[in-house]
Amino acid sequence: MKNRMMALSLTLLTACTSIPEGIEPISGFELNRYMGKWYEIARIDNEFEVGLDNVTAEYSLRQDGSVEVINRGLDVDNEQLKQAFGVAKFVGDPNLAHLKVSFFGPFYASYIVFGLDKADYQYAYVSGYNKDYLWLLSRTPTLNKSQIDHFKKQAERFGFDVSKLVFPSHTKL
Repeated sequence: MKNRMMALSLTLLTACTSIPEGIEPISGFELNRYMGKWYEIARIDNEFEVGLDNVTAEYSLRQDGSVEVINRGLDVDNEQLKQAFGVAKFVGDPNLAHLKVSFFGPFYASYIVFGLDKADYQYAYVSGYNKDYLWLLSRTPTLNKSQIDHFKKQAERFGFDVSKLVFPSHTKL
């Protein structure tokens, strides 16, 4: 019984850092260029972000080579800032944009950059370990309609349900 529980735990932990079918992490990824503040332009809503606007993510390099993650958002119901602190690490090759992030101790989930403005690192398409997790991030609080439409087309092409997208506002910066 103990061996089965360990195998199940290992399977669950591995599954959470897997890559969804058809998604390819960006190769030639430069972590230093990705550091800094990103604004959440769109997401498929998830339980830890429901009701949040003004959502940002800040990434900074730690001395051990991992990434400090600070996610912030304003709860629209009570106008209180919510924050989550985590750490991210590469799953394998550091030139491949497949990281694992943890906000809860030893439990990690995939963070896969599968679309990126490689010239300037101004926007990124991010997936989790399955197609229930999707984000469009930008260095600025807004993107133009054609950039958002392109993201939606790409996400739909990869099998994400774009009808579930939420577009948080960034009015209280």
